[in-house]
Amino acid sequence: MPRDRRSFVCLLLVTCALTACKPAVSPANEVAAVATPTSAAPASTLSTIAGALKPLASPKDAIKVAMDKFLAVRSYHATMDFEGGPGGAMGHHEIDFVAPDRYRMVTPMGTQFIVGDTMYMNVHGQTMKVPMPKGTLSQWRDPAKLGSAEADMTVQAQGSDSVGGVPATKYLVHHEQPHPGDVTMWISHDDLPIQIQVNNLIKVKGKGMTSTTRYSRFDDPTITVDPPQ
Repeated sequence: MPRDRRSFVCLLLVTCALTACKPAVSPANEVAAVATPTSAAPASTLSTIAGALKPLASPKDAIKVAMDKFLAVRSYHATMDFEGGPGGAMGHHEIDFVAPDRYRMVTPMGTQFIVGDTMYMNVHGQTMKVPMPKGTLSQWRDPAKLGSAEADMTVQAQGSDSVGGVPATKYLVHHEQPHPGDVTMWISHDDLPIQIQVNNLIKVKGKGMTSTTRYSRFDDPTITVDPPQ
C-alpha cells in the first residue's frame, strides 16, 4: 500500500476510535447539536493538508524548474571565479545581464560589453566592435550547459545549505553530454539558482578547471548595460 494511503487509513482509524470514545450525548444536547451547524474547516487548514499530500518534486524536476525560471529573468548580477588549470586561479570576474542580450563583463583584462552578436572591446583607448561566434551567448544563459545534457543527466539532492546567508537546497548533477562532468547547484527557496559550480569546465594542458558562479539581484531594474559609443 502506498505511503500516502497508509497515512490516510491510519488517520481514519484514529478518528473513528476517538469518535467511539466520546461520551454519549443527552437527548436535549443532541437536539441542540443537530440545530447548531458545525463550522467548516478553515480554508488555510485545507490548503495545508492538500500541500502535505501533494507529491514532492523530484531532484531532477527541481533543477528543470530552476533553470526555466533562470532563463525567464530580466536581469541579474553574477560573480565568477575560475580555479585549476596550469596557471592556477584566473582572477575574479563580474557579470551584469539585461534581457534579452546585453552583458557587461569586468575581467582582469578589462571591461567588455556584449550586445546581441557584437562585442565591444576597449583597446588602447579605442573601442572596437568584434563579431561574436554563433552560440557564444548561450553559455551565459545556460552556464551549466544542462540544456544539452538534460536527457541523460542524474540529479542527487544533498540537503539544506546556504550561500552568503541565503538558505538554499544543494544538488549534485552528473551528465555525460556534451562530455562527462559534475555540476553542483544551490537553489534558493524562490526556485532560482544562486550558485553554480562546474567541475572540469574546460581543460588546459590536460588540467580541468572549475568555475564557481554566484548570482544575485534577479530582476533588478537598476541594472543597466550601455556599451561605449
